[in-house]
Amino acid sequence: MKLSEIVKVLEATLFVGEDRLDKEFLAGGASDLMSDILAKRADECVFLTGLTTVQTIRTASVSGVGAVVIVRGKIPPDEVIRMAREEEIPLLSTPYSMFVSCGRLHGQGMTGLNGTR
Repeated sequence: MKLSEIVKVLEATLFVGEDRLDKEFLAGGASDLMSDILAKRADECVFLTGLTTVQTIRTASVSGVGAVVIVRGKIPPDEVIRMAREEEIPLLSTPYSMFVSCGRLHGQGMTGLNGTR
């Protein structure tokens, strides 16, 4: 699933990543616990979270996450947007809950981090 399709499916606002709309994503993970993302193989996945802190971007960078989606309509602070731009990690915000966002992505063929549907 391309980043442009994720933006459309989640009716998301794209803060960072305008130059990566053709980037492909096969898997996604969701958590508000950064340790959950660090504990899984998250290379080039979509990471959904309700946290809008710089630790979210740091975790994404360390674990190799390909894009971060902030759920529940939260708007990331300028500091977080700046860091995502510096780390070259696409950053989006969707009005949907984490549950609905995951369901929408799964319904379009995205798998979990372990590759299962």
